[in-house]
Amino acid sequence: MEFLGTWLVTSIATAAAIALVPGINAVGGSYLGPIMCALSLALVNAIIKPVVEVLSLPLTIATLGLFYLVVNALMLELASNISVGLFGSGIEIDSFGAAFAGALVISLASMVIGPIIGA
Repeated sequence: MEFLGTWLVTSIATAAAIALVPGINAVGGSYLGPIMCALSLALVNAIIKPVVEVLSLPLTIATLGLFYLVVNALMLELASNISVGLFGSGIEIDSFGAAFAGALVISLASMVIGPIIGA
C-alpha cells in the first residue's frame, strides 16, 4: 500500500512539473503520461539510482552535494526515455535544463504533497 501512495504522490508531482516547466510535455495523454513516468521513475530510483549515487559520491562530496541535483535530473531523463519507450506514454523532455528544473519541481512537490497524503 505504501508503494501506491508514493506512486500517487510522484504522479501528482510529475503533473506539476509538466504544468510548470517549459520543455516538459506529456506523451500519451495528460493523465496517463505522468502516471507511467512516475512508475518508471520509481523503478529507476529503486534499481539504478543507488549505483549512480555511489559512483558519483566523490563528485557529490567535492560539490558539497550539488551534484546530487544533476543525478536527479539524469534519473528523470532516463525514466522519461524508459516510460515512452516501454509504455508508449510518459513525459518528453526537451533539454537538460528542463530535466534539471523538472527534477527540482518533482522533489519539492513530493516533499509538500507526501505528508499531506501520508505517503
